[in-house]
Amino acid sequence: MSEDHARHAVKMAKKKVARDKIMATKTGEKGLIMVHTGKGKGKSSAAFGMIFRCIAHDMKCGVVQFIKGGMECGERNLITERFGDICEFHTMGEGFTWETQDKARDIEMAQAAWAKAKELIRDESNRMVLLDEINIAMRYDYVDVNEVVAFLQAEKPPLTHVVLTGRNAKEELIEAADLVTEMELVKHPFRSGVKAQIGVEY
Repeated sequence: MSEDHARHAVKMAKKKVARDKIMATKTGEKGLIMVHTGKGKGKSSAAFGMIFRCIAHDMKCGVVQFIKGGMECGERNLITERFGDICEFHTMGEGFTWETQDKARDIEMAQAAWAKAKELIRDESNRMVLLDEINIAMRYDYVDVNEVVAFLQAEKPPLTHVVLTGRNAKEELIEAADLVTEMELVKHPFRSGVKAQIGVEY
């Protein structure tokens, strides 16, 4: 073994001891409130990654889509066709607000989605519930952020994880969350004239 490799091995051994000591103190388990927000791509994709982990571990879960109802969605197709027995999937929205152009209808659909979300979250057999694009519904006040936060704090079962996605997450939600990830936009092909593509965006 070269001197460089030997130094590296010693350094990594020390790092492992320190890391193991830290990890030994992390014994708690709780259902998390997780927020994926920001202008960058990947908020829903990351959340669906966790839903598929739950499915892989045979853990019951659920998804409510607040906005993307009118769009093709590979995750929805896969889950409803192959994993519908373990993951309830509800598409409640009818498209983005600039497509529907009907505020009253958007509010009605967002409220119906929130009612379904509460039903899934209250069901203790669901280990994770994804509220896809709910942040957009809260941004436009179609769903009241204070009501969402109060519900999550008062009625979410102790071991149920809830993931809330979408741009412009409100500060009240960020404050209440256990984990917040902001996707930062560095570069996106859309700005170069490339359309949304199957397998990448949907």
